[in-house]
Amino acid sequence: MTSHQRPTTFVLPGNIETVTGGYLYDRNLVEHLRLAGRDMQVLSLADSFPTPDDAQMAHATKALQGIDPGRIAIIDGLALGALRTDELKRVAAPMVAMIHHPLAQESALPADLRQHLFTTERGNLRLVRHILVPSPHTRQMLIDRYDVAADRITVARPGTQARAAAPARHRTPPLILSVGILHPRKGHDLLLAALARLTDMEWRAVIAGNPWDDDHVRMLKDQIAASWFADRVDLAGRVDDARLQDLYSRASIFTLATRYEGYGIVFDEALSHGVPIVSTRVGAVPDTVPGDAGILVAPENIAELSEALRQLLQDDARRDRMAEAAWMAGRDLPDWHDTARTVGMALEGID
Repeated sequence: MTSHQRPTTFVLPGNIETVTGGYLYDRNLVEHLRLAGRDMQVLSLADSFPTPDDAQMAHATKALQGIDPGRIAIIDGLALGALRTDELKRVAAPMVAMIHHPLAQESALPADLRQHLFTTERGNLRLVRHILVPSPHTRQMLIDRYDVAADRITVARPGTQARAAAPARHRTPPLILSVGILHPRKGHDLLLAALARLTDMEWRAVIAGNPWDDDHVRMLKDQIAASWFADRVDLAGRVDDARLQDLYSRASIFTLATRYEGYGIVFDEALSHGVPIVSTRVGAVPDTVPGDAGILVAPENIAELSEALRQLLQDDARRDRMAEAAWMAGRDLPDWHDTARTVGMALEGID
């Protein structure tokens, strides 16, 4: 890419430094598009999206309508899916959507909000010039459920932060690592219930993720406090990148009991560190986790999840084989320069 490329504004709700998979993707994409020579600005909207009040919605639409028509506006789906379609039509800058996970597909939404978001999201996707997604699964969902033409979508798989020099090594006690926002969809409550069954085994666990749902965080804390393993589990919450990379480097098993995953950048991070994976057969997970590098169980099946963890904790040879397979798969994953190159090529087609 060269410096003559069309300048671009990346639009998202809240602070781009927020520690979740979607924001991590956005932040690295902006950084690496800049490194590739593109003029990149960041426009932050209210962090209340996708349910802003009227004043926040008015401020957001005014900000979008104020973007220079000479710039491309990449709009994160957390905002795009909730913006008023009639106001979005008045944005002069060519728009590109960045859809990590369609808003209406989020779990546990009230029916009226789900329908509102689906209608708005579907209408707004018709207004954009192109759509970026992190996985083939999300691409197919937009085609099947939102009637988006396949040639309007580019899959830009997330890059990995670092690659381990070797597969995960044995540690005593083994560290079980889970990374994901503290939100019901991530299934941390299911993981805790599964760990409660491993009374006869040595292990420690860390759950790292940005607190997202206050009620859910309180529930998780209460669940741990009432358990027999309270001294073994660290509900770490938000951690900085240095600590997160250290946790990956020390993990024996990576697990996420997710109820749904549109992609799951954390799985690629686990693979790049050579850590075997235990997760669920939902969404994009089966396409992301190689069969020889992980064990996938039925969603919300605590018994299966606990048994998969038990198998890896008690069978060192199997864990070693899966760690090697994870590490080999991780070597073939894109880095963020690759992701930025894919996105840059898609942006070059925007007139």
